[in-house]
Amino acid sequence: MQILTFAGIDIGSYEVGMKIFELSAKNRMREITYIRHRIELGKDAYNTGKISAQRMNELCEVLAGFADIMKEYQVDAYRACVTSAIREADNGLLVLESVRVRTGIEVEALSNSEQRFLGYKSIAYQGGQFEDMIRKGTAIFDVGGGSIQLSLFDKDKLVTTQNIRMGILRIRERIAAIEDRPERQVELVEELVNSELYAFRKLYLKDRDIKSVIFVGDYINYIVKKFKKNSNLVVTREELLSYLERYSKMNPEEAARKLGIPADNASLILPSLIIYRRLVEETNAEVIWAPGRNLSDGLAYDYGEKNKIIKSSHNFENDILAAAKNISKRYLSDKSHINAVEELGLLIFDAMKKMSGLGARDRLLFCIAVQLHQCGKYITISRAAECNYDIVMATEIIGLSHKERNLIANIVRYTAEEFPTYEELASTEEIEEDTYLRIMKLTAIFRVANALDRSHRQKIKNMKAVLKGYTLQLNINENEDLTLEKDALEDKCDFFEYVFGIRPMIRQKKKF
Repeated sequence: MQILTFAGIDIGSYEVGMKIFELSAKNRMREITYIRHRIELGKDAYNTGKISAQRMNELCEVLAGFADIMKEYQVDAYRACVTSAIREADNGLLVLESVRVRTGIEVEALSNSEQRFLGYKSIAYQGGQFEDMIRKGTAIFDVGGGSIQLSLFDKDKLVTTQNIRMGILRIRERIAAIEDRPERQVELVEELVNSELYAFRKLYLKDRDIKSVIFVGDYINYIVKKFKKNSNLVVTREELLSYLERYSKMNPEEAARKLGIPADNASLILPSLIIYRRLVEETNAEVIWAPGRNLSDGLAYDYGEKNKIIKSSHNFENDILAAAKNISKRYLSDKSHINAVEELGLLIFDAMKKMSGLGARDRLLFCIAVQLHQCGKYITISRAAECNYDIVMATEIIGLSHKERNLIANIVRYTAEEFPTYEELASTEEIEEDTYLRIMKLTAIFRVANALDRSHRQKIKNMKAVLKGYTLQLNINENEDLTLEKDALEDKCDFFEYVFGIRPMIRQKKKF
């Protein structure tokens, strides 16, 4: 039985933590140790826009210690990630380079959607309880130092996910800057939280029946564990609101002592308690679950899944695609046309697999691009392609990196516009040559698939794509008049042939 030792390092807004796990097919994930160090990187980033030399040096010292611990535990693999504090800092790249040079640890800056997706995976690895909950209306509230991710599930599908820049540390810093009287801070925090939640409530919670809430975050775990020892960490709505009210009335130092929270973290307790309370009050959920997992758990699960050590019971790619479908629905896209283009496009994608060099992840990104390619028409039909690009770049899609979102945005834009040279595209945005080639290949496939439903009447229902020599034969058994589709395809064939050296050709065999 393969047993691998893995370390997940989470460099957050107010704390750096490392969990070391044993990963195996039999025991899945077994936590060996958890080391934490308080360092408020977010205080620098949110107040001054950069990480100070003092905190950068402290971070390097902490991570050098983590490196030594990993050697002691003979760690086989690790992944170290930073979140919003360093991601938003002007000197974030310099900090990561200093860490690499001084500690040997390679640190990755996660986009918010990647970070939250890994947090979501940290819950999902618990299996049955998670699967049971998301079959009914469920909200996952991931409360961090810099922001909160609000995700809604129903019938085992992700309905929406939204990010609010209103994390525990960010709120504390904002309130401290305008009010130093403790008796006024509760009221101000509530007002601030309410103003940020208003739009989410109006747009996404209206008429939605939320049966349960899952919390991801540090302080909620202290509270639930205090009252639910040796249990599954599930509480009722009334129980949690009662606990939150009790500790909100205490001074932060007393609350920290009673909850077993390090005294250094006391100043973060009040904003966290109010955020948790208001989030629960915004839903009708009667069941609240605080599984006590964080980004480090998600990193370990993700590594085990990708390296086929752990077998997932949940299809995470379906969640990403479900999110894209809900965005498409929001912009009133033509669902029938989208489904037809996706089906035809995947037949072409699979037929070209050996020639294209594209992989499974590209297949998923292609499907997402198809789902989103009509969104721009909601803004204006005359400049739909340009609006498409702007919508995709401005919309967070959970599980996708910024680089992948940029790839999709360019596909949906250049399906309709003239495709630029690498130099032209690189002059307007940061793009690697490999990414440019992937965009070009996926756009070529997209253009052909889109042409095959030029009439938006889904005339082609039976098609086989077969690669023969330097021709991609599109064998179609239909009695429909495909004059419009054939004309549209002829217009797209040159670009496809330019990219792959293969020319698509319709072979229609009518049924009698």
